[in-house]
Amino acid sequence: MHYQTITISCKTSQPIDIIDITAEVRSALDVTGLKQGTVTLLSRHTTASININEREERLQQDMISFLKRFIPKDGNWLHNLETLDGRDNAHSHLLSLLMNSSETIPFSQGRLMLGEWQSIFFIELDGPRPQRQVLVHIQGE
Repeated sequence: MHYQTITISCKTSQPIDIIDITAEVRSALDVTGLKQGTVTLLSRHTTASININEREERLQQDMISFLKRFIPKDGNWLHNLETLDGRDNAHSHLLSLLMNSSETIPFSQGRLMLGEWQSIFFIELDGPRPQRQVLVHIQGE
């Protein structure tokens, strides 16, 4: 069994930002030369998530609208009374409760086994941020 870990960096530009990282993950897998195994992705942040979904611009706009309505930023959140970093981001932490901080995707013949309409997204919940990181851990043969 062989292992390789790389980091993908993302710059986010919106309070809630959905960034397709599928190409970066595929590139990381290609470099390894491995034929079968798994790729595990981990968001290294408490207010950003990893998600597999369909890449379609209007759907992504719907997702952002849904998240903003579901847990509004202007709620009466206790975390915002004394923040650790000066950001009123309780809503971002609450949204992350509903999302995954990681995903594991099998690969075979050197290719991710995603469905036809599936893409891998880094979802920023507390942006904009100048640098976010996704850990990509690849194990296989």
